[in-house]
Amino acid sequence: MAREFQPLRVAAVERLCEDAVAVTFEVPDELAERYAFRPGQSLTVRRTRDGSDERRTYSICAPAGARPRIGVREVPGGVVSSWLVREVRAGDEVEVAPPAGAFTPDLEAGGRHVLVAAGSGITPVLSIAASLLSRPDAQVSILYGNRRADTVMFAEELADLKDAHPSRLELVHLLSREAREVDLLTGRLDAAKLRTLLPLLIDVPAVDHWWLCGPFGMVGDATEVLGEHGVAPERIHRELFWVDEAPPEPLREAREPSGPASDVTVILDGRSTTAAVPEGRTVLEGVQRSRPDLPFACKGGVCGTCRARVVEGEVRMRRNFALEPAEVAAGFVLTCQSVPVSTTVTVDFDD
Repeated sequence: MAREFQPLRVAAVERLCEDAVAVTFEVPDELAERYAFRPGQSLTVRRTRDGSDERRTYSICAPAGARPRIGVREVPGGVVSSWLVREVRAGDEVEVAPPAGAFTPDLEAGGRHVLVAAGSGITPVLSIAASLLSRPDAQVSILYGNRRADTVMFAEELADLKDAHPSRLELVHLLSREAREVDLLTGRLDAAKLRTLLPLLIDVPAVDHWWLCGPFGMVGDATEVLGEHGVAPERIHRELFWVDEAPPEPLREAREPSGPASDVTVILDGRSTTAAVPEGRTVLEGVQRSRPDLPFACKGGVCGTCRARVVEGEVRMRRNFALEPAEVAAGFVLTCQSVPVSTTVTVDFDD
């Protein structure tokens, strides 16, 4: 599937709260297959301005089968988020790459799902929950943390979803900077809170899949607590949104690359390109000059846009916050974080 950006017309911009919007895109018939998405996937948006190429990845917040819609919360000083939240209007054209991402459920399997989100982490969770609930054999619980009631994204849509599926959707809101009538629902979704909440609200062994989306600390705490309950790692799915904290910086060589180069071949859209990548450079850094169409967004090991499979040779990933263990075991890597180890490496973006 081609990865190039396409100009999509904005169908609607909905104000969710003071600093967040939902942007819906029109997809022409000839691109419908390319932009068909699975719930939980994301879109990468590109803004080209004054010679700069700025890309950001935003999760899709629409149910399966609907027009693609992303939820965007403004980041102070954000070149792309501020533009989308404050300037973009219906009728404008925005460059958008096709959907990507593996934070997606098997809708046919139904089952019991618990979704834990904080802040803008609700974006893919809304898509997953609405899509699951369209099947009669799915049960869903959502634990959603925010600072205050006026910062809750998609509050009305979540309430409508609860009204539509009262017996199959459990919705729990927590606020960290605003008191709730029930003390238990006041505070951050951290490890201590989850250790208290989960036994009271959830039959943990009965849950088929857990979906965690939010800041690094929340996702890490939830993973730790679920591990204490004996939840198998393959039933825990994670997506990170950086809000108040930054991920640890990857280890980098103290000197500029000066050693021998590796011959790295990339396969994208059926076309192979080989480039010499100096020691210490990542696959993405080394080959991007020869193949400017290589997909990327955050370059921080978080979004997963640059995912590819190593089919020959060996690389070392500096860090990984996007790939599931099963994906890594199958040979998938984040090319923005992968440094060639062997003298020849081949990675396939088309897998």
